[in-house]
Amino acid sequence: MEVVAGEAQDAALGLVFDRRLKLEFHGSKITSDGGLLACRELDDVLGLSEVAGEVLTDTRTGANGRHTLLGQFRQSVFGRLAGYEDVNDADRLAHDPAMRWVVGGAAVTGQAASTSQMGRFETEALTQAANLSALADLSGRWIDRVHARRPVRGIVLDMDSSVSPTFGEQEGSAYNGHFGCTCYHPLFVFNQFGDLERCALRPGNVHSAEGWRDVLEPVVARYRTTMKRRYFRSDAGFASPEVYDFLEAEDYGYVIRLPANAVLQRRIAHLLTRPVGRPPHEVRRFYASFRYQAQTWSRSRRVVAKVEWHPGELYPRVGFLVTNLCRPPERVVAFYNARGTAEQWIKEGKNAVRWTRLSCRSMKANAVRLQLHALAYNLANFFRTLVLPDEVERWSLTTLREKVVKIGAKVISHARYTVFQMAEVAVPRELFRRILAMIDDLRPRPVARC
Repeated sequence: MEVVAGEAQDAALGLVFDRRLKLEFHGSKITSDGGLLACRELDDVLGLSEVAGEVLTDTRTGANGRHTLLGQFRQSVFGRLAGYEDVNDADRLAHDPAMRWVVGGAAVTGQAASTSQMGRFETEALTQAANLSALADLSGRWIDRVHARRPVRGIVLDMDSSVSPTFGEQEGSAYNGHFGCTCYHPLFVFNQFGDLERCALRPGNVHSAEGWRDVLEPVVARYRTTMKRRYFRSDAGFASPEVYDFLEAEDYGYVIRLPANAVLQRRIAHLLTRPVGRPPHEVRRFYASFRYQAQTWSRSRRVVAKVEWHPGELYPRVGFLVTNLCRPPERVVAFYNARGTAEQWIKEGKNAVRWTRLSCRSMKANAVRLQLHALAYNLANFFRTLVLPDEVERWSLTTLREKVVKIGAKVISHARYTVFQMAEVAVPRELFRRILAMIDDLRPRPVARC
């Protein structure tokens, strides 16, 4: 490496392997996140940031606030959407032209919030009880906005827990034997579109179903009068009579995995005898349906059993499901198996928006970070399910970030306009134009007067 012209701070850098090349750095004129502008357009069409501005309270008392609460909120959410999961990146992002236009206001002509400003925003302003409660409700409010533009006839809720590894002396951190690490143990509720309806941060050593009602009940309440067909699925960690009674009282159809026991095994003993004859080369599946009442249950409920004999295995694979659906056993099992998509969405949240990056010391601050990650995840999922053309509609959120959000652009400012000259590599102009057209189609049209 050599300096091409003198020792000036802004001099171009040369490359020895080919002296025809030189490198210039113009941070305020170049962005690597040009695709954020399309996400900001979707935010504007759906009014997502406006909803946040209505429910969040600015707790600052001074008169010298340089950045608005809404601007800092956008910087937090869109920064995570672009892969900057820590406020340590804020100093550089404050000068990024795409981020400055996303934030809006004074940031367009100046700069966005710094690391210290964003740190105070996330660990002081948003940790106030009212703001933390509003953040927890915000994902549901956003989803309601989406359903207003994309009406749905029924809702399927999937509840599951996950792991967020912790390090050092973080409040609420504890060893979890199931995951084999020191961690937090957050709880999530998704719908069938992959939208995260609600989440909550919990200490690492709690049971999978700990606090399920506090997370599930607000979601159920939102759909109580708007959805006629309502369903719920979860694994064996949520198999308890309290959950069954709650879902039945709310008129939800449910399928929940049931831990095996000796009584259940006896009810399907006729299916546990190895089939006579030469073992087949394909999987053999058998189903059973019967009524069952555990000692802690107030009444009997339907149980569906599936027995699978796999080639080369001596013993069958057995699973039990408790349900109030009237479908044939095969369809009940198929409906439950679709719950596996919730685990994939959790993986996307970990990989695409990195919601396991909960690095604050206090648990309340980490709860805020989890909610901000959840909002970034939802914004990305809205983009995928609402405005991606058919040929790319199955992109993962990681692919969406790398190919759409991470579009490099050169910024040219004129007297009246600012032009982002977008790199046409992974996403060509025509595909980006169609994305913007689909976003525009979501915009409410004024009613024509007669």
